[in-house]
Amino acid sequence: MAVLHKVLFYPVGNGDTSQVVLDNGRRILFDFCHRPQSEKDDTPEIDLKKRLKSELADAKRDYFDVVAFTHADADHIMGSTEFFELQHAAKYQGDGRIKIKELWVPAAMLLEEADNQQQQDEFVLWRQEARHRLLEGRDILVFSQPEALMKWLRPKLKERGESENARDHLFIDAGRLVPGFTLGADGAEVFCHSPFIEHCDEGDIIRNSAALVFNVRMRADGADFDYLEVGDAKWNDLEDIVRTTKAHKNEDRLAWDIFNIPHHCSYLSLSDEKGDKETEPKPLVKELLLMGKKDAYIVSCSKPVPDIKQAYDEIQPPHIQARHCYERYKDEVGARQFLVTMEEPNANKPEPLIFEINGKGMVWKPAAIVGAAAIITSKPSRAGR
Repeated sequence: MAVLHKVLFYPVGNGDTSQVVLDNGRRILFDFCHRPQSEKDDTPEIDLKKRLKSELADAKRDYFDVVAFTHADADHIMGSTEFFELQHAAKYQGDGRIKIKELWVPAAMLLEEADNQQQQDEFVLWRQEARHRLLEGRDILVFSQPEALMKWLRPKLKERGESENARDHLFIDAGRLVPGFTLGADGAEVFCHSPFIEHCDEGDIIRNSAALVFNVRMRADGADFDYLEVGDAKWNDLEDIVRTTKAHKNEDRLAWDIFNIPHHCSYLSLSDEKGDKETEPKPLVKELLLMGKKDAYIVSCSKPVPDIKQAYDEIQPPHIQARHCYERYKDEVGARQFLVTMEEPNANKPEPLIFEINGKGMVWKPAAIVGAAAIITSKPSRAGR
């Protein structure tokens, strides 16, 4: 039987939620942004809780194999502590909550401090949950192993009568494949690009720099497709990733068939200068853009990016200057389309972007023609490219 993987992007405004659904049924959810207003019928944002529960019910399951939070900003975790079952306290369990078989978090999420006003913020609950799972030694992977975190962990392990190295297997460094997924068993593997240890060991934690960045490689009938999942990295973070990846001769992990561009089409993910009409990317960011494969897609998890006069002066993303940059390099590498989650099929009622991957290629079916014959297909690259 032919292999079929899927990558889905959900229209949640300026926020991130995407999902990889593998042919064998395993599911990886990247971030979760449920906006309260989405539960009303007259708002464009999708009711994420309702949509994901419906998808899981269709698959006859009440869990995700993996939930990965790239970082703790609200637009990446909003509503998540009301949706998922948390192991550290009974009051966050049962009542139809969705289970997480394995939680993936950057080390920064376990280290961030909260002031009195932030104690009710959701990131505090996820810090507690991640710390609990790490101490219990199960159902979690922590990306990066900074000394600051180890100073917190070692005494607690000693109190439990355990070796200070007893949790080392739960830490994953940048530049490694994430255990638990293989091309042989799952038709997929996940390569960690970031965070680096120095993101948490050099003073103040900057969430965007310490965020998760992955290459998700999916194999279908001998052909490989790469999903580049990026948090809210800025241009200098991306340059660090490109520089380090090249130094370790892992350039193939920078290639992309789908590029989830960082920070909702912000120019700061390309350069420190917005530009008048178009952002000029920094040299190593340019190299990353040129790693796009023919017939690839660029996805902006953002509000619509209109090309109108007043848009050029917008302070908050999305930035039209950044969109022009991405579209320039889309054309240069022969990528197929620049897609915005809140624009498809229209800005009034957008639907999830759904990419299907099989041996014949990668197919995006615009929501307006789902069920019709028209499809947009990307041709596959062979395994090992």
